Amino acid sequence: MGREISVPVSPLRIVSLVPSQTELLFYLGLEEEVVGITKFCIHPAEQFKLKSKIGGTKNVRIEAIHALIPDLIIGNKEENEKSQIEELSKHYPVWMSDIKTLEDALEMIERVGALVNKKAEATTLVDTIFAQHQSLKKQHETIPKLKAAYFIWRNPWMVCAADTYVNEMLRVAGFENIFLDQKRYPIISEEELKKRAPQVILLSSEPFPFKEKHLEELQDICPNAKILLVDGEAFSWYGSRLLSAFPYFEKLRSMSLGI
Repeated sequence: MGREISVPVSPLRIVSLVPSQTELLFYLGLEEEVVGITKFCIHPAEQFKLKSKIGGTKNVRIEAIHALIPDLIIGNKEENEKSQIEELSKHYPVWMSDIKTLEDALEMIERVGALVNKKAEATTLVDTIFAQHQSLKKQHETIPKLKAAYFIWRNPWMVCAADTYVNEMLRVAGFENIFLDQKRYPIISEEELKKRAPQVILLSSEPFPFKEKHLEELQDICPNAKILLVDGEAFSWYGSRLLSAFPYFEKLRSMSLGI
């Protein structure tokens, strides 16, 4: 982000504004130090029940954060609103991530580990994730990438395109995004989808909760495509979630090939 912040050597009152980074903090063993989370920080479930909620990622409740007296706030450029981050930065150290690639995610883990005095644990996590990635990458060397579309919304239809972390995860999982010529999260027409002829259509569980009924709707548009409901958290949650993402991608690749 090009900013410098000063934080305690070992923060004792952390507020996390991003679900995937909240999950990471708990993975690193900061059950006591994390005092505030968003209503979307649902993992791990037992901690979600215990911790104070400070609103959503896009509409945090500033007064609720003030009441927690944090000595560190952790957010993300895409997930959080700039104006709210600027306001919080007047009062507290606010560390922000900006993640679009797997390398960004691994760097974030290491930086957060250093911030919260869990450097060794973070380094071990990064090494494990990197090894899993290399193993999956090796498997894909002799297999052609499948042309895919990744849907995140219905009415209108919206997909993930270039310059997104989801697109990076599609590549890692062995897919070729057919909307790479567009940016971010474009609205697309059924005619455009049909013309691009995806081999695989992936319907994410978030932010729009795609269900079985949507499979038939898209199958009518692309009768030759393999259409699957997928775990959106595997594709969009960075941090410790990557540990389960790679095995999931391996399974999903097999499902896409029908094997």
